Amino acid sequence: MDIETVLMGRAFVDGELKYTEIGINEGKIVAVGSYVSGGDQRIELGTSMTVLPGFVDPHVHLRDPGMTQKEDFSTGTLAAVHAGVTTVLDMPNTKPSVSDNATLMDKKAHLKGRSYVDYGLFAAITPNINAGMLARYVPGFKLFMGSTTGNILLNDDDELIPAVTDALATGKRVSVHAEDDSMILREPEGCTRDHLRNRPAEAEHNAIRRLAKHFSGQRINICHITTPEGLDLARNAGFTTEVTMHHIMFEVDRNSDAFYKVNPPIRDINNRDALYRRFVNGDMTMIGTDHAPHTLAEKSQDFDSAPGGMPGVETTMPIVMNMVRRNVIPLSQAVRMGATAPGQSFSLPKGEIKVGNDADLCIFDMRKVTKIDTKALHSKCGHSQYGGMEAIFPDRVIIRGEVQVDGAEFCGDRIGEDMFA
Repeated sequence: MDIETVLMGRAFVDGELKYTEIGINEGKIVAVGSYVSGGDQRIELGTSMTVLPGFVDPHVHLRDPGMTQKEDFSTGTLAAVHAGVTTVLDMPNTKPSVSDNATLMDKKAHLKGRSYVDYGLFAAITPNINAGMLARYVPGFKLFMGSTTGNILLNDDDELIPAVTDALATGKRVSVHAEDDSMILREPEGCTRDHLRNRPAEAEHNAIRRLAKHFSGQRINICHITTPEGLDLARNAGFTTEVTMHHIMFEVDRNSDAFYKVNPPIRDINNRDALYRRFVNGDMTMIGTDHAPHTLAEKSQDFDSAPGGMPGVETTMPIVMNMVRRNVIPLSQAVRMGATAPGQSFSLPKGEIKVGNDADLCIFDMRKVTKIDTKALHSKCGHSQYGGMEAIFPDRVIIRGEVQVDGAEFCGDRIGEDMFA
């Protein structure tokens, strides 16, 4: 067996952290064990280093094409790789929105050669979607039951049920923005509590109940879950779930300005604390950042006019790794929620250090705790609600065997590939 490189050190393999040698050839992991012979290059990592599978972010909005004043694919994926995120799945509410084959192919052509990490592009579910034609080219489909950025809302059961049925028939997972739009108010807003009033928890609960009635046990993923009740409804229906950092960290009374305006909304402190406890318990399937950047000028408008969304792809997993250091959650949970579960949920050869998977690795020195410096982040939007928080960024990031970050400094190139080309 040809082996180009052997990495040697403490790695998270088969659910535990242990000394492991990882053989890499042509971008793939070809051997994993206590000893791997051969290798043109053998790299001994220090005892302070922890080797993890590259993280997979199943939910980003990189705004490209059409809204590149907020973010573009290069800046968004450069932010991702600095967090140890080696794969991102981009949502379809760009301009134009991705809901047919022609628009999807145009977006693919537009993005080719511009990404620093591997990626997949979702297609939106619309009433007349040709899911069978799109399925081979996407990691999954996105259903917007609640209004948000873009205009691809689908909340009428007469149209929603057949469209989702067609998408599920392809074998792909359907990720859902689960807010029943009929329950969302349009009253004037001056702060996050007003935004919460307009987008009540019951809108989330009812959307999930409607999905459970028709699609229980099927490949439905509930994005950015915000309430313990919604989480239980989703789990009982056999759905996978995502949780964001902002929904477990922020609450409406302390975080009240437009920089915390997001859909679905951050909620009150009791709900936030309950959701945080469920996260610590490991009750959600995966972490999705819902990285949704807007410009500083847009977020600085009066609250009613400001768009909803906040960045998070560069900060979420480093904050999670600091939670591991502080023994808030075990390393196994960070790996499961940040890498393995999203990789498996969307059928990617990612998220685990095992033979046959892509050689995507992020290597951490768990002693190197830093405070997030907003000015040092790489998103084009230029702001972050996580500034000053403690985090651990990866020391080295490898994508398909190629080192992209070394000594916490970028040293790579735009090698990211479309996983569904």
